[in-house]
Amino acid sequence: MKIADINQLKISNLLPSPKGVALALTEACRREDVAITEIAKLIQTDPVLSGRLIQKANATNQRTRAISSVAEAVPHVGLNVVKQLAMGFSLIDQFQGGPCKGFNYQEFWSHSLLMAIAMQELGKVIRVSAPDELFACGLMARIGCLALATIYPEQYTELLKQQTPELPVVQLEQQQLQTDHNQVTAAMLINFGFPKIFVESVYYHENPVESEFSEGSRPYQIVHLLNLAKRIADFGLVEEAERSKRIPELMLFGGKIGLDTEPFGTFIDLIMKEWHAWRVILKLPAGELPPPFCKMMNAAAPRPENANNASSLRVLLVEDDPSSQILINELLTNVLGHTVFTASNGQQALSLSMETLPHIVITDWLMPVMNGLELTKALRATEWGQNLYIIMQTSVEDEEEVIKAFDAGVDDYITKPINIRAFRARLRAAWHYRQLQESWERDREQLKRFAAELAVTNRKLEHYALTDMLTELPNRRSGMETLAETWSIANRTGQLMAIMLIDIDHFKGINDNYGHAIGDKVLIAVSAIIRKTARKGDTFCRLGGEEFLVVCQPGNTDAKSAVLFAERLRQHIHSQQITVENFNIQISVSIGVALKEPGMHSEDHLVNAADKALYAAKNAGRDRVFLSLNNKLIAAPAAHNKPPATP
Repeated sequence: MKIADINQLKISNLLPSPKGVALALTEACRREDVAITEIAKLIQTDPVLSGRLIQKANATNQRTRAISSVAEAVPHVGLNVVKQLAMGFSLIDQFQGGPCKGFNYQEFWSHSLLMAIAMQELGKVIRVSAPDELFACGLMARIGCLALATIYPEQYTELLKQQTPELPVVQLEQQQLQTDHNQVTAAMLINFGFPKIFVESVYYHENPVESEFSEGSRPYQIVHLLNLAKRIADFGLVEEAERSKRIPELMLFGGKIGLDTEPFGTFIDLIMKEWHAWRVILKLPAGELPPPFCKMMNAAAPRPENANNASSLRVLLVEDDPSSQILINELLTNVLGHTVFTASNGQQALSLSMETLPHIVITDWLMPVMNGLELTKALRATEWGQNLYIIMQTSVEDEEEVIKAFDAGVDDYITKPINIRAFRARLRAAWHYRQLQESWERDREQLKRFAAELAVTNRKLEHYALTDMLTELPNRRSGMETLAETWSIANRTGQLMAIMLIDIDHFKGINDNYGHAIGDKVLIAVSAIIRKTARKGDTFCRLGGEEFLVVCQPGNTDAKSAVLFAERLRQHIHSQQITVENFNIQISVSIGVALKEPGMHSEDHLVNAADKALYAAKNAGRDRVFLSLNNKLIAAPAAHNKPPATP
């Protein structure tokens, strides 16, 4: 992650910053001893902020009684979120317009607000963080764009004119300003006091692959939620005709988070409704709500702009009369602009059609060797010939003859001599048919791709259900199921069983000093060490964060062997130096061991005993093993070159 050097760029005094109550809140929240009552009093001096905060608190309030006061709202939302929301609302009020003529300030805030609401609702589906925290994160995710537009108004106006799909704005920013909005956003969020995990996720949200976050980790989930929230925000602000093109992609992303078509449509509609309400509260242009998602999804495709220009078709002309063939060929190629292949009878046409795969076949009825009806039947008998559009030429417009032609598989007919206007109309109908066919083929291929990707996703979800995707160890759910099963076996057989809780020492410091991406790699490395050291039959799982559970195989364990194994594991981890991206990181673990004892009535009692032993190990200085036995906490003999600590 590259953070903008604000001092080097000499823009520190020009950055958008909160004013008034929001600034006072920021300063107050930096004090460790600040009280919630003091924060509430500050907010109450600003009636507008008070109303918005209460509104926000009620948006995620699960209680039956509504929150009606600032004093209730602050503890419900949390100090950090209060500060972040106050900053966001303050900036919205200040920067609804500005010096950059090419930058649409109100559209920027509408997009940011929609992204915030999408993050809040996504957070209720994927419980990776508190919805209020994710709201603030989404609201401020693109604040660097506002900063650059404010600092470099003229340059940014010109820069925005130059952006294309091939030359995105972030690339232009780097070329012309020696920084980009993601770098500036990261610098501002750090200055505002946002947690590092959110700063890192915001920095990479436009291209999550670049983050290299480990799949399944918390930063990985947040950065992908931000990416989806941005796509939803983009969808909400584009023109109606453009929305239909983005629906399939959004549906695919919805499927990946476990929402099928109907629930996902309801989910999008909820976000849009909430967005409309908040735009009114924040005095942003509200406009009309987009149509319901399911209605947009089922809407007819928009009529193409060139619907009257029936061009670029491959036409096979089958005509035995040379003068008619020349005349129609001239009309099709030089007047109407099609690519034409010619044949003089049905047999030649059948052979030529397999080589050229035409879109349209225009055939005379009466011809030698193979006539038009026979050719039509032969074409319809093939799989590829089912999709051809066939126009029959006939000299006699007899009802019985026309019915016979349609029964054979003809799509349309035209009488001789050819009327150019009527002929052009028939070809236009053929062109519309071809457009619908191509659209159907695209949809079919897209559905195949969706089905394949969703099948992979479903298989992954089954795997995710029992696997920690970061470490590839069994997850908490799997570990608890194994623990319950082992407990049941031990109860039936009277065998001994033991468990261990393992905690990586000072892991928060690793995340703070090196970043969550490196912290994830440390977790992976420690998990690999645990897996290699494991005894046959023991089950390891990651409970969450930096904590692991070991369920020892029943029947072959006792207090001595469990403690010896735990101590061997502790020493092995302590002796390893983990190298990640040129950083050499020394790791140690604390381990709590507990045995199933007669007074324990469930596996929860066993876990609680191991948890007490783990905390005793941590309180005694970490990097050691403690055993819980007979309501006593016993320090294991350790190779520390000093006497074991007493609990």
